[in-house]
Amino acid sequence: MTTRTYTVKGMHCASCAAIITKKLSKVEGIKEVNVNLATEKAKLEFDNSALSAEAVNDVISKYGYTFAAEQTEDKESLHPDSSISNALLLKEEKQQELQEQLAKVQFALPVALLVFILMMWDTGSRFFTFIPNLPIPMELLNIISMVISTYMVFRIGAPFLHGIAMYLKSGAASMDTLIGIGTLTAYVYSAVVTLIPSVRELLNIPDYTYFDVTIVVIGFVLLGKYLESRSKMKTGEAIEKLIGLQAKSALVIRDGKEIEIAVEQVRTGDAVIVKPGEKLPVDGIITEGYSSIDESMVTGESIPADKKPGDQVIGGTINKQGSFTFTASNVGSNTLLARIIMMVEDAQGSKAPIQNFADKIAGVFVPVVLILALATFIIWLTAGSFFLGFSGALSFAISGLIGILVIACPCALGLATPTAIIVGIGKGAEYGILIRNAESLEKLSSIDTVVFDKTGTLTTGTPQVSDIMAFNKESSKTSLLQLAASAESRSEHPLAVAIVNAAKKQKLSLSSITAFEAFEGVGVSAVVDTITVRVRKPLEAEKTLPEVKRLQMEGKSVVIIEKNEVCTGLIALSDTVKEDAKKAVEALHDKGVNVIMLTGDNHAAATFMAERVGIDEVISEVLPQEKANKIKELQAKGRKVAMAGDGINDAPALAQADVGIAMATGTDVAIESAGITLLKGDISKVAQAITLSRATMRVIRQNLFWAFIYNVIGIPLAAGALYPFWGIFLNPVFSGLAMAGSSVSVVSNSLRLKTKRL
Repeated sequence: MTTRTYTVKGMHCASCAAIITKKLSKVEGIKEVNVNLATEKAKLEFDNSALSAEAVNDVISKYGYTFAAEQTEDKESLHPDSSISNALLLKEEKQQELQEQLAKVQFALPVALLVFILMMWDTGSRFFTFIPNLPIPMELLNIISMVISTYMVFRIGAPFLHGIAMYLKSGAASMDTLIGIGTLTAYVYSAVVTLIPSVRELLNIPDYTYFDVTIVVIGFVLLGKYLESRSKMKTGEAIEKLIGLQAKSALVIRDGKEIEIAVEQVRTGDAVIVKPGEKLPVDGIITEGYSSIDESMVTGESIPADKKPGDQVIGGTINKQGSFTFTASNVGSNTLLARIIMMVEDAQGSKAPIQNFADKIAGVFVPVVLILALATFIIWLTAGSFFLGFSGALSFAISGLIGILVIACPCALGLATPTAIIVGIGKGAEYGILIRNAESLEKLSSIDTVVFDKTGTLTTGTPQVSDIMAFNKESSKTSLLQLAASAESRSEHPLAVAIVNAAKKQKLSLSSITAFEAFEGVGVSAVVDTITVRVRKPLEAEKTLPEVKRLQMEGKSVVIIEKNEVCTGLIALSDTVKEDAKKAVEALHDKGVNVIMLTGDNHAAATFMAERVGIDEVISEVLPQEKANKIKELQAKGRKVAMAGDGINDAPALAQADVGIAMATGTDVAIESAGITLLKGDISKVAQAITLSRATMRVIRQNLFWAFIYNVIGIPLAAGALYPFWGIFLNPVFSGLAMAGSSVSVVSNSLRLKTKRL
């Protein structure tokens, strides 16, 4: 099976998306179709041995749509057809289309507004004596309106007529089909009444025409489409910002010479030179030089990070001072920035489960509207003739037909969910919250329990010296640390590194050592300034000492310091709690979310750690393979569970949870298993992610409400259902305004998420 993403050209409304989905789903060899109106993309999974990409395009081109493939096979480079380059090209195309739409609006809207004012003037003069009659003879105004209407229908409104042609050819009706049928019906009726008076006299119908309605409806619809397209472009600004972080070129050393090349030509292993103020082109490891790098785009940390040889650097970050050389390790679509961009793009193109309901309705919406419009026309023409006469009934029948076809816009329905998803996921990316798909975002909104792994999630995952204790007055804490650090200076054990770092932090000078020996699983021995020093694990008898017992109950690792075979003190090390852990737990509690610690530590140590950060529920002494089962047990109790972890052993639990939240500082396996990834491993972002998901779902529900309410209220008004009771009949002109307003209001409501504080 091959999965390929296409940019869809010619898709204008929810019905278009439904048509493409329906038609492709019936094609043999296509397993899954996901069409997104807001991003104007289609993601297909198909058997490439039975069906080629060209054949897929041939199928859909019959219905007036064109697919442009977006896929890169070479992950070592950013070719023009890669996702990043393609996004830039797509933006240019969108801007060009927007300019073409604007040109049409700039002509049609002033004309439509002028005609609208004349319509209101004429209507007002009939009901209010203080309003004078139009200074233009109606006969002349009618001829002028017919000329303008002809141009508007057949030139400006050509896409709507194309919608009719595609419907007759393939039976696939879209929003353009509705507008086309409505405006063409009004135009043809008006032209017949104006140009063939004998028909009007034969049917005894008034000389009232709908040229003005046709002009105003097309003008307002075009304005609505333009505003909708402009707003949709704003929803993708997060991707544009990420793409803007990409460097355009790189200075590399090849054949002993410094040459400047395009960033897509950088290869793994290249030596890359970065000067002050420049963006790093790709990921890599510093080999020469020192610098201070602004990594805020990844970590969110405003203070530049000091870098030295051996440190990792990230493409897209900015070198603030100092020149350095690094070896390229990840290039092209393998860089962290490129992966973030592709992850955000994929997520924005995915569908939330809540959208399925809207998609089902959109799939049958246009045919139902056509039936309703035809039924309205027939009912007015038949039943209305008994009360209003044929000529009066015909006028209402035509107005009802046009009004329903114009107001019943499925665009708002189709845009309700994806626009909010795009803005929400983009907002998350700005805050360092990477959301894999829309489903994860929706599920996160209903989470009532967050389970934290301890090591590397609530804690830094790096041991640090927490306690130093001398057993006699002859030894001080400082001297014990200096001796232990000197003895451990040649060891690579994590506890040894922590002791050495603690000594360096206190600016203690380490003594030279001799006779160094390491005993695996026990400790080290060395001669430090003629003193034989041993740093080792406590013996069984020593574990019963009150000091040792207390420290170990707190989950700390204890090492004994011997001087010439005499125990002189101990050093305790612990995995330190992250600075923001307590605040993160408090923020979750404020949202009514239960917080649980899940760890393999003994219960006493786990409880001690949980109390420090404010967690009141602990599941301890859990083997790695049992973590997923513990998540299942919580789910069996009816809880909606999010699991936050960073290790390989957390991957099954992350996958089992309703939503998995991985630390970007963790393993790739954990990140791949999770629906949410937090850059920098900042757990305070867990509460922010839940805030974002709840806000996004709230906006989606608001959008769906307004999308439905427009049609629930508008269609009966346009059909004239209230006229027999209260004399209310919605003019088709106002139907056009309502239709435009529905789409714009939905997209504008989604854009409010951009201002949401997390």
